[in-house]
Formats: sequence, structure tokens, C-alpha cells
Amino acid sequence: MINSIIKFGLILAVAVGIVFCIHLFVLSFFNFALFENRIIVSYAINYILALGIYVSLYKFRVKYLDILGFIFMAGSFLKFAIFFIFFNPIYKVDGVVTVLEATSFLIPYIVCLFFETFYLIKLLNNKV
Repeated sequence: MINSIIKFGLILAVAVGIVFCIHLFVLSFFNFALFENRIIVSYAINYILALGIYVSLYKFRVKYLDILGFIFMAGSFLKFAIFFIFFNPIYKVDGVVTVLEATSFLIPYIVCLFFETFYLIKLLNNKV
């Protein structure tokens, strides 16, 4: 069990790290501020939540195999709830959510969602 969780955590950390570096490069290329819009917190929270969701899916894979999809959806709902409770009010202080603010949350969300989905499929196919 621990090996699979560690493997997922490391693969996700590398992927999120690479995407974070690319994200910073693009921001730098267009002369935008690198560490505004809670970008570090956003990447960290998305990583932690994705890891927590995977641990839950892995833990429940045997006993609750038939509802893993619902557990996955609950995790996705949790991530959006975190966004709307903690990030959205900060982003909307000036009355509008800019593209830079939205991408600061959505890019790590999408990367983590991709890996969560991929590993959920592996769990459902009993290959992990």
C-alpha cells in the first residue's frame, strides 16, 4: 500500500513541479509578476488534495470498489469548495477574476485531476 502511495506522490510531485516551472517561465516571458495570485499556495493545496484523494481511493479500493467514482467526484467537489471558499474571495477583491488569477488555480487543478483520473482508472482495472 505505502509503495503505491509513495509512487503516486512522487510522480505527481514531479509533474506538478515541471508544470509549475513552465507556468513561471511563461509568466516571466510575458513580464508578469511570478508569485502573485497565490500561485504557490494553489499548487501546494492542489497537490495535497490530490494526494489525499488518491490515498482515499486506494484505501477504499477493495471494500468500496463500486463507489470509487463517487469518492473521486466528492474529492473534486472538495477541491472546488476550497477554491470558492478560500481563493475566489481573494481573487474577487477588485470585483473581477483575471485570467492570471484563474490560471493560477486552474492549471494545477487540471494537472492533478489528470493524474487522479489516470490512477483511478488503474485502480478500477485492478492494476495498482
